[in-house]
Amino acid sequence: MNELVRVERIGEVALIMMNRPEARNAMNFEMATATVEAILAAQDARAIVLTGEGTAFCAGLDLRNLGTGRLMDLPPFIAIAAQSKVPIIAAVNGAAVTGGLELALACDFMIASERARFADTHMRVGVYPGPVLVDLPRRVGMAWARQLSLTGDFIDADTALRIGLVNLVVPHDELRATALRLAVAIAEQDPHMVATARQDWDTTGGMALEAAHRSHRETALKEGFSAKTSDELQARGQAVIDRAHGR
Repeated sequence: MNELVRVERIGEVALIMMNRPEARNAMNFEMATATVEAILAAQDARAIVLTGEGTAFCAGLDLRNLGTGRLMDLPPFIAIAAQSKVPIIAAVNGAAVTGGLELALACDFMIASERARFADTHMRVGVYPGPVLVDLPRRVGMAWARQLSLTGDFIDADTALRIGLVNLVVPHDELRATALRLAVAIAEQDPHMVATARQDWDTTGGMALEAAHRSHRETALKEGFSAKTSDELQARGQAVIDRAHGR
């Protein structure tokens, strides 16, 4: 694997580390290519943690050294993350800016270091916003999305937590371990059920409530999840109780 992106396997979890710290993990053609390759190569894992080396998660596009004459020719690192068949946790260790914010939004959810900062600076650099215009309002609501994209201002980790952009804020030194713990918990689940639930959310997310419930019931029936026996459920229920009590 390209050293611009390092990959480690921890059991069923793939840890993907963007490794261009001197450029704050900014994306040029080579970096985007390496990120795409790493995510695609990790599709046999059960969960992925995506993070950055150094002081930034990803500072967006490297406008000084893009490596290609047109933005549209960059490998689709954001779309590949969004289309991953494996759940991805973004462990935001520092600045996630513009394309870096879009990359984090393409993941299933984010957790953040206390040092994390977030901004959508597309308009400030004269680039029309990409997926952030669709994804950010769905995460934080329209008013906050408009404020962030129209001002280009940065917000800190605590603000990101308060508005629902991230799920957790943890001490910087605990970020990677926390993300891996969550990824291991995901990896313990039935992968078919995980994949179906993620598709269910994507399908029903924009539906009216009644239609969403109907679609969900149809999916559960089609995939055979309504046919579990009481013995199966009892055994799994006991495992959940044991986990709750630390046994």
